[in-house]
Amino acid sequence: MELLIVVCAASPAGGVGELIAAARADGWTCRVLATPSAVRFLDVPAIEAQTNEPVRHAYRNPGEPKTTVIPDVAIVAPATFNTVNKLAAGITDNYALGVLAECVGLGVPTLVVPFLSTVLAGRRPFRTAVDGLRSEGVRVMLAEHPHGEGDGTEFPWRAALAEATRP
Repeated sequence: MELLIVVCAASPAGGVGELIAAARADGWTCRVLATPSAVRFLDVPAIEAQTNEPVRHAYRNPGEPKTTVIPDVAIVAPATFNTVNKLAAGITDNYALGVLAECVGLGVPTLVVPFLSTVLAGRRPFRTAVDGLRSEGVRVMLAEHPHGEGDGTEFPWRAALAEATRP
């Protein structure tokens, strides 16, 4: 079973190892993609050691073989205001969004776990994006955690895994 984890540039991003550990304990193979801005939030060597896979954050070079595997489930966590809005609008200006757009189009069960301020969560573009994603079958986990307040140490990694992998 293949789990794709897409990490965005938000304070909880550095805790993604908790999600990886829980998923691997449940028998999942994990691949991590990062938005370009998220890379600086991550301990890339530690994640690569934990997953035995490279952390991808950019499109491949011309002539390089494709390495993308269609996952069984995808989790976007923490998802930023920018990524949620772009995914809903079909904007694929980075590798992570391109792969996510394909996952949604293919019907891969996808969970988005936003981490953003209450101010941004209340904006019409965000609410419209959430409604749009849900209309395409994407699960969006909003109420189970604070909207970006604090440092992200209480991020619901395990709850996200449970939600993403439930039938």
